[in-house]
Amino acid sequence: MKVLAIDTSNDVLGIALVNNTKVIGEYITNLKKNHSIRVMPAIERLLHDCEWNPSNLEKIVVAKGPGSYTGVRIGVTIAKTLAWSLNIPIVGVSSLAVMASSAHFFNGFISPFIDARRGKIYTGLYHYKEGQLQVVVEDVNILAKDWLEKLKQKDEKILFIGNDTRLHEETIHTIMGDQAFIAPVSLYNPRPSELGLLGLPLLGEDVHTFVPNYIRLVEAEAKWLEKQNEGNHQS
Repeated sequence: MKVLAIDTSNDVLGIALVNNTKVIGEYITNLKKNHSIRVMPAIERLLHDCEWNPSNLEKIVVAKGPGSYTGVRIGVTIAKTLAWSLNIPIVGVSSLAVMASSAHFFNGFISPFIDARRGKIYTGLYHYKEGQLQVVVEDVNILAKDWLEKLKQKDEKILFIGNDTRLHEETIHTIMGDQAFIAPVSLYNPRPSELGLLGLPLLGEDVHTFVPNYIRLVEAEAKWLEKQNEGNHQS
């Protein structure tokens, strides 16, 4: 099956073409630039270089969040548009799972970090079992210190991975001590080829009802809902 993988959920822009278990091509940048004007040219260039046509594609796999709200929306919107116009399945994969998937080599738990500001992170807990990435703890939005205290109780070695790991590295070592392992910087960028491979066996989702997974509401939306609830209680 020929798959196009798209990840714009954070600063890293990743595009990959996967044919079953073979990675045909991959494009990755880690720049603070507007993904909206760069994604389609990147897709077109990769298709051209790999001598694929859009009509060759059989599935779209997209990183559905969590991450940057704008970045996630861009990737999901483009993925849905392509899936609808080409009449092919769309599949969403956790952005955190994509990050964790680069750590095949690690014999322990894997905790990807995406900074969520104000001391909070998006994270989850994963491990490899019989060559397959499995979820140990579902993705959450949590204070970094609270998450690390929970992990400390597991008494297992844990690999921390992702570009935002460096923002919390001191806290990680202070709380986790010898349990903590920091992935090499060469593994910080999520690999779109891993995204494609993760999505390859998954069943397609309805393109019209497919939505991102932000985990938490945008602050403006949360405040609006809070005001609505206050108004309902007063009436």
